[in-house]
Amino acid sequence: MPTIGRFAPSPTGPLHFGSLVAATASYLAARRAGGEWLLRIEDLDKPREQTGAADTIIQTLADFGFVWDGDILYQSQRLPAYQEALANLKPNTYPCTCSRKRFGACYPGTCRDKPLSNPAQQHSIRLRTHDQPICFTDQIYGKYCQRLESVLGDFVILRADGIFAYQLAVVVDDAFQGVNQIVRGADLLDNTPRHLYLQQLLGFPQPSYAHVPLVIDQQGQKLSKQNLAPAVSTEKRLDTLVAALRFLGQTCPDASDLDTLNAFWDWAIAHWNMASVTPQIPPAG
Repeated sequence: MPTIGRFAPSPTGPLHFGSLVAATASYLAARRAGGEWLLRIEDLDKPREQTGAADTIIQTLADFGFVWDGDILYQSQRLPAYQEALANLKPNTYPCTCSRKRFGACYPGTCRDKPLSNPAQQHSIRLRTHDQPICFTDQIYGKYCQRLESVLGDFVILRADGIFAYQLAVVVDDAFQGVNQIVRGADLLDNTPRHLYLQQLLGFPQPSYAHVPLVIDQQGQKLSKQNLAPAVSTEKRLDTLVAALRFLGQTCPDASDLDTLNAFWDWAIAHWNMASVTPQIPPAG
């Protein structure tokens, strides 16, 4: 099967350097394999969306020379597909009236066997989990296992405000688009067992996974839109791309030795080596 990779930013702010690193890794992995690279805008969380951010992200990627295949997919236009998946998962789900602030990281199953007394009451939908280890081999971190019930508990796939959870939407869209190679940030490493579980329940194929190191700021926090990371500048694009490639452990000529963006991408694709990417944080699970 041909390789199909993707980059799927959320429009909650402009593209920052950490996102550019993840985009670069996913792009090079797909192109090195002779495959396609898709762009998806994950715009389900409208309360957190920043006006104009999607267009800004798309333009920034184009300015850096990224070329995606096919049309851009917007999750906000995919609600019927998520509803269908939710219906297919109904034997494994239940309504939950618990607030997110009530419990810690692991949900204890308070509503698991508790009928909803008032159907009109606001509630989320949770997916029942089990405690058998769910394992996969990450191309950077190696074997990673997690027991969902012990570590996380039953998790939300439809929020109480009616917004489909990232966990469900990303799995449905990856299957819909035929994505079989996922390269993304290491902060999503511990999300992957949830995705594998959903793939199993929905009968979807399992992609390969690689989780690249996170870019950390001076305070030791990952660069993120939530932490108001500055937008990546497009003024010195070659210098920035070379910095991203070197952050990913790749040997790369200086920007002054690469005359154009096309020259950079041609060189980077021809020399991309996932084995040179070094894990940054120990996996926890």
